[in-house]
Amino acid sequence: MVSIQLRTATPADAPTLFRLIQALAEYEKLSHDVVGSAEALQIHLTGDRPYANAILAETADTGKAVGFVLFFYNYSTFLTKPGIYLEDIFVLPEYRGNGIGKALLTHLAERAVAEGCGRLEWSVLDWNAPAIGFYERMGAAVLPEWRICRLTGAALTTLGRRSQAE
Repeated sequence: MVSIQLRTATPADAPTLFRLIQALAEYEKLSHDVVGSAEALQIHLTGDRPYANAILAETADTGKAVGFVLFFYNYSTFLTKPGIYLEDIFVLPEYRGNGIGKALLTHLAERAVAEGCGRLEWSVLDWNAPAIGFYERMGAAVLPEWRICRLTGAALTTLGRRSQAE
């Protein structure tokens, strides 16, 4: 069993956090989609209202970062409460099975409760059976009736400029 400590990531952790993000992308076979940078991440982790927040899981003996959870706040109109959206949770493969993912998810749930959030939610790839099983064991409901909608790249630019063109 690996002993870990959890701590809030700071802007100075951006290079470490970005390496873990790259490892996540490799695991998900999505490395080609990683077009961001540690520098942009560092900027987005700062300010009065940062765009992203993260918790790092580090080994207690060496301080090596072996996992993370990256999240941001959203809002539920039906609950009229803030919520937390878990964008990514990842543990390096060689450290899985040590309770690190559970510790990260529990820590984030504790934060949501302490801050009066109405929900903690996230998405999972439909092929990722180990993750789905883990989330269900943690008490999460996987909602098959919901679909993610996303605008990126040219589609986002086109819609974002539509009123200017009309």
